[in-house]
Amino acid sequence: MDVSSGQLDLYEKVALGTGTGSGLCIGNTAAITRINWPGLCLQDSPLAVRVAYNVTGGIASINTAATFDRNLALRRAHDIGSEFRGKGINVQLGPDINLARVPEAGRNWEGFGEDPYLTGIMGQLAIQGVQDYGVIATAKHYILNEQETDRLTGTSNADDRTIHEVYAWPFARAIEADVGSVMCSYNQVNGVYGCENKDILNRILRQEMNFQGFVQSDWGSTHSGAKSLLAGLDMDMPGPDTFWGASLLASLQNGLVTQRNIDTMAARILATWYKFGQDQNYPLVGVNSQDPQRAPFIDVQDSHKKTIREIGAASAILLRNLDAVLPLSNVASLGIIGTDAGAAFYGPGGCTEGPCDTGTIAAGWGSGGSYFFDLVTPIQGITSRANKSTRIKSSLSNSLLSAVQVAGAVDVAVVFVNADSGEGSDRFNLSLWNGGDDLINAVAQVNQNIVVVIHTPGAVLMPWVDKVKGIINAGLPGEETGNSIADVLFGDINPSGRLPYTIARKSSDYAAHASITQPVNYSEGLLIGYRWFDAKNITPLFEFGYGLSYTSFNYSNLSIQNEGKTITISASITNTGGTGGAEVPQLYIGFPQSAEEPPKILRGFEKIMLNPGQMSNVSFLVNISKELSVWDTPSRTWKVLSGHYGVYIGASSRDIRLYGTLQI
Repeated sequence: MDVSSGQLDLYEKVALGTGTGSGLCIGNTAAITRINWPGLCLQDSPLAVRVAYNVTGGIASINTAATFDRNLALRRAHDIGSEFRGKGINVQLGPDINLARVPEAGRNWEGFGEDPYLTGIMGQLAIQGVQDYGVIATAKHYILNEQETDRLTGTSNADDRTIHEVYAWPFARAIEADVGSVMCSYNQVNGVYGCENKDILNRILRQEMNFQGFVQSDWGSTHSGAKSLLAGLDMDMPGPDTFWGASLLASLQNGLVTQRNIDTMAARILATWYKFGQDQNYPLVGVNSQDPQRAPFIDVQDSHKKTIREIGAASAILLRNLDAVLPLSNVASLGIIGTDAGAAFYGPGGCTEGPCDTGTIAAGWGSGGSYFFDLVTPIQGITSRANKSTRIKSSLSNSLLSAVQVAGAVDVAVVFVNADSGEGSDRFNLSLWNGGDDLINAVAQVNQNIVVVIHTPGAVLMPWVDKVKGIINAGLPGEETGNSIADVLFGDINPSGRLPYTIARKSSDYAAHASITQPVNYSEGLLIGYRWFDAKNITPLFEFGYGLSYTSFNYSNLSIQNEGKTITISASITNTGGTGGAEVPQLYIGFPQSAEEPPKILRGFEKIMLNPGQMSNVSFLVNISKELSVWDTPSRTWKVLSGHYGVYIGASSRDIRLYGTLQI
């Protein structure tokens, strides 16, 4: 369809990008019946279909990142794409590819952690998997939307190099994955609202990244009509408001915008719809966000809970395992302690719409969540899996008296603690919720064999770390949370999760925190996450990329080959322990001193499964022009600098096993 040919009149072209304000979906555009245009259904979330029944209660993106597993990430995305298509949704409002710049940020769990490279890879896979099913994915929230505090009015200020090398990096990878839509963010960027900021929308997104799809506003983040349209906004959500629709028509009459501007907006939306084949046999909308019980019965779950369970186990990060307290075997008596081991409600009005004070935390709240109607709690998963000979005692509260009574009567005590977060607010601090620190300290006084399981959207402080033998960071594992943690605790799955963010010894060690004052200046520049800790020589409690296993691995045979446009870096990994398991070798690159980069930057990772005694080679392909370049602000170009580059391969950002250099 040629939008300038007369098939669409002016009112219809504007309607393509104007939200109706109400409808079956979270976001809706009007149907144009005379050309068989059904209108668009836009629906949350990055995790699963939101405000809908008979969908799989998905696993958080932060857990997916913790797997460092491309195959699992793509499987999850395919499952999500299948469910969105099955419900007749045109546009998924995900993935969230903002970075965990500040540890308290309320929506860190919706993204993939603190590293731009890891987030870029995981974001690409999330987009690919969803769009393989003909659903339009949305890369959000563009850009510098790294905290919830004052997100509607505040300005996030960063220099051009920081924007390009850190915060725009995942969005550039999303454009490479052919993402259909980008959502501009609530906040101002360098003093101009994101959805009317021509520098970030037209210069960076359209011109530099060559984005061809449509830009939609976050809900209520449009602040102007003509200015936003000229800056690159195509769709106003949720509408209707005073900026789009009739206001754009008035702007055309007043000469503030041109016919070509409106044609371009309409063409981007229509072209994306056609590109993904939604004009051919696409399902009818099968959700009702106003009253989900009135939606047609469409069960799209298939066997997707298997993926959720597998990712839940693969994302569990074993942080501490003194005296091989894990896996649990031949344990005569086992204590399960804490409200986080028990039941929680993730239906309408429940934990997906606000913080839960009791029960296990399996997802954060807000638009990034979904209903879980088949939640398997930790106590259920553990009880189902434990040996019949194991006596289980439990205290599913955070009562210190009850906890001490149980812990004092068992061989091993597993203490479940948590923290929660969600849209609209940042965490006040990095402490555990509901007296979790006191609970652990109380149990430690009566039992020597303590395993702490933490369900959390991000980093938490651990003042009790030296009082316990085992720690598992389980993240937010979705509806199969109980089965996933049981798989790891009992050794059915060897833990292989790795931290996608840094856990500090104290809060003040972090480079930045959620700011309650304006502006929010990204003064740390390129030093996000582990880069700050490395540059400032601060020792974290647990570093980015860290995670233990029930077996051990050896690294050898570093090889570096410069092939002109790419660098091939390889190494041999051997399982030197007695248990099969997966290792995650990570490649970091140190730039020449003249580049003024952080000490080292992640530029590759792989996940390999090895049997006891097995050795395998792993190779990393580094694209010189993309992954070894720096942004030169004066010329507004990417440049590769000549000099010596450090090559680091290790089991984490601090556990470097092999080192070499290359000359460019």
